[in-house]
Amino acid sequence: MSKVYNDAITDDDTLHEECGVFGVYGSDDAAALSALGLHALQHRGQEAAGIVTCDGELFFSHKALGLVSATFSAAEVIDQLKGHMAIGHNRYATTGEGMLRNVQPMYADMERGGFAVAHNGNLTNAHALRKELIKRGSIFQSTSDTEVIVHLVAVSRANTMADRLIEAARQLKGAYSLVALSERRLIGLRDPLGIRPLALGKLGGAYVLASESCAFDIIGAEFIREVAAGEMVLIDGDGVKSLFPFGETKQSRFCIFEYVYFARPDSFVEGRSVYEMRKAIGAELAREDKVEGADLVVPVPDSGTPSAIGYAEASGLPFELGIIRNHYIGRTFIEPSDKIRHLGVKLKHNANSAYIKGKSIVLVDDSIVRGTTSRKIVDMMRQAGAKEVHMRITSPPTSHCCFYGVNTPSTEELLANSKNVDEICEYIGADSLAYISTDGLYRAVGEAKRNNKAPQFCDACFTGDYPVELVDHDADMTGASISSLRENQGK
Repeated sequence: MSKVYNDAITDDDTLHEECGVFGVYGSDDAAALSALGLHALQHRGQEAAGIVTCDGELFFSHKALGLVSATFSAAEVIDQLKGHMAIGHNRYATTGEGMLRNVQPMYADMERGGFAVAHNGNLTNAHALRKELIKRGSIFQSTSDTEVIVHLVAVSRANTMADRLIEAARQLKGAYSLVALSERRLIGLRDPLGIRPLALGKLGGAYVLASESCAFDIIGAEFIREVAAGEMVLIDGDGVKSLFPFGETKQSRFCIFEYVYFARPDSFVEGRSVYEMRKAIGAELAREDKVEGADLVVPVPDSGTPSAIGYAEASGLPFELGIIRNHYIGRTFIEPSDKIRHLGVKLKHNANSAYIKGKSIVLVDDSIVRGTTSRKIVDMMRQAGAKEVHMRITSPPTSHCCFYGVNTPSTEELLANSKNVDEICEYIGADSLAYISTDGLYRAVGEAKRNNKAPQFCDACFTGDYPVELVDHDADMTGASISSLRENQGK
């Protein structure tokens, strides 16, 4: 469903963001630039933020729960983060106690110097690696799979931090983009299939890394290129050096849901404008399933808006903001009683009834997860006087869990896992419901169709076709271990 920022009183009926990473080398304002970059990536995680800097000898760190603006707005905080290189991380919202210990970047003093790392994604063999490391004497301080990377680097016998990280990375399975700091370098690395995003930019004589290009825009940096699938970039005083530690990379399997929902509309990822892709997805959906006799196309804000524009243009229907979102809700200021929880959707969304009453409307949204929010929005439209409410979804049914960094509900809680489209339509109370087809989604992002033998993207949440082995999930773990694995997703 449309993005929801830290609203403690509404149903957890959304796909949680994947986290954002940022790095800079060669600027006296490294900490401030990192804070600005993280601010631009705030949509990827709102629970916590952290920055680690280095001046070539000493490392400095500040991490806290909350938004970037609350954590890094004070001059004294930025001033204490000294150095010409830095990495930063936004963590998505999750549950569970002791969250501060999981906030990234993570830092450790090692035999050959300090090392800090932050990553976006999920290791599908983190539990297995953790068990082996504990047997060898490692002591873990967090439940995050990021710490597994730290320990793998620590136990490596390679000579340089870069080589240690390469040795560690070759043991990892899953989806990840990471940024790391040694005393000499900023390092960026993408998993062999490039499932999670990472881009390289330049600001004057400084180099920057970020999950999305919108983080370059806020600091005035120039986008250079995407870090390739399976590529490691080493950035130091000599410039940028590129390595491919996994050898020849297979075809990329970039997460297609970045185009549907996660990335900011003004970003370019994998050479494509996210805004244009979302408009194209909406237009393709209209070609597949135009609602005859409808009066208006209404987006479910905010992530449904570009696709609703595309749907309206392709169908020839008027586009109106029939739902207005309150951007200032934050966390609730009252106790979340059952009655207040029921009202939660109205704290985020309100019907623009003057444009809804008596109309047959097409609601455009990016996904249906549990369905509870869709149900409330459809009901809100009816209470506002809508004659008919037709729901159109710009992704195929989300019927499978993501194990690559998106904190989806359990499979049993995914509405599309247990109900067909007609049953979902009845559950949410719409007059009709249609999803874009998988091939339609592929067409919208520039492919003729999905290559079923060698898919061009990771689309496991729709198809169940997982491109990376799910080591921990397939190991018949105990219920407690499975819960631990799910808690770690995206951290």
